[in-house]
Amino acid sequence: MDDQTRIEIEAAAFRRLRQHLLEDRPDAQNIDLMNLAGFCRNCLSRWYGEAAAERGIEMTKDEARETFYGMPMADWKARHQSEATPEQQAAFTESFAANVGRDG
Repeated sequence: MDDQTRIEIEAAAFRRLRQHLLEDRPDAQNIDLMNLAGFCRNCLSRWYGEAAAERGIEMTKDEARETFYGMPMADWKARHQSEATPEQQAAFTESFAANVGRDG
């Protein structure tokens, strides 16, 4: 496989992951994704902004999130996210402590 084809396939897979997380499963809470997988939609938006910066395109955190989510973060949260339960918060704290220094 040539590099251009690989890049196109990787981009298509990313777009499908984004669609899955934003359209197919907006009910999956970011904190649950973090607790289970160690990354969430916010991580993906941050990685998007970092990739843009590597190419000389500066984006603020909010701009990267709005680009990824397709709307301002506050709108996404109001539509799809609920307050984390004490159990979710405790699991996040435990997971975060166990994974300090990892990229996520």
